Amino acid sequence: MAEELLVVEGLKTWFPLKAGVLQRTVGHVRAVDGVSLRVRKGETHGLVGESGSGKTTLGKSVLRLVEPTAGTVFFDNIDVTKADKTQLRKLRSRMQIIFQDPYASLDPRQTVRSLLTEPMRTHKLVSSKAEATKRATELLSLVGLNEEHAYRFPHEFSGGQRQRIAVARALAVEPDFIILDEPTSFLDVSVQAQVLDLLKDLQKRLGLTYVFISHNLSVVQYMSDRVGVMYLGKIVEDAQRDMLYKSPEHPYSFYLMAAIPIPDPEFKKIPRLLSGDVPSPVNIPSGCRFHPRCPYATEKCRAGEVPLYQGSSSDHHVACHYNIDFEAEKATLRPDVIL
Repeated sequence: MAEELLVVEGLKTWFPLKAGVLQRTVGHVRAVDGVSLRVRKGETHGLVGESGSGKTTLGKSVLRLVEPTAGTVFFDNIDVTKADKTQLRKLRSRMQIIFQDPYASLDPRQTVRSLLTEPMRTHKLVSSKAEATKRATELLSLVGLNEEHAYRFPHEFSGGQRQRIAVARALAVEPDFIILDEPTSFLDVSVQAQVLDLLKDLQKRLGLTYVFISHNLSVVQYMSDRVGVMYLGKIVEDAQRDMLYKSPEHPYSFYLMAAIPIPDPEFKKIPRLLSGDVPSPVNIPSGCRFHPRCPYATEKCRAGEVPLYQGSSSDHHVACHYNIDFEAEKATLRPDVIL
């Protein structure tokens, strides 16, 4: 079993709500509320969940782009949450993020060459302008672009090309770990496939470790070795990919899988839709956060926080008192034809 590169324990990121003339704190948005996560070297750990579940905030908190409220983040046995400016600067070159929107994440006033060479100079990875230019050309070739693209501006590229540039910029500082925050959601389906294949190829060639954040469950299934399901700031189920997709044990995970379209015109899928809306992260329900929408909820679910129990195997964890048996309904998921 590979060594753990990232270990997150009890991570919380709360945003204060201010009100009144004196701007007193009257509450908190509990975007991430006690998440524990372990990512092994060389693997891709997927994170899925509805909008507002805290996936992106978790990713930014791990990198300290957003300051966590509590908890610990260990990267290669280094406590990121307690790192000073000097230590954090060194970690920046090893931990990178590729954002969802390539239109917003690239500076429109810089050429591609400037976008790629700036982080190299900042982290003192090159000793001369010529070396930086050479390295930028190599990175463009690595992501499927040409040397001539180095002298263009971001607005001159398509969405897929921009995302390739964003990948090249993340690789410019030679990282070990990259958070991929919905990297294909802005792209056409055919271009999505190209970018995903590029990311998988780069992972094999460079030995990268990914955390892959997405709403697209089919994409997560294709990319990930392990998947965590987030709901309202917490991870409610975490398991190996095939185990989770074929045998989800949390009701929320089941309904997510049931929502995946089946590419089979002859298969009559039984509609299984969740009722209600996601509760506000300002006023989180007591007990299991999913109980207001769960058809299987009991008084025990409403009484107190639900820890992550061991599921059907030692490598499967689920935050459900009952580990509901969906065997009669799982046949409707058809995981064998999702991709």
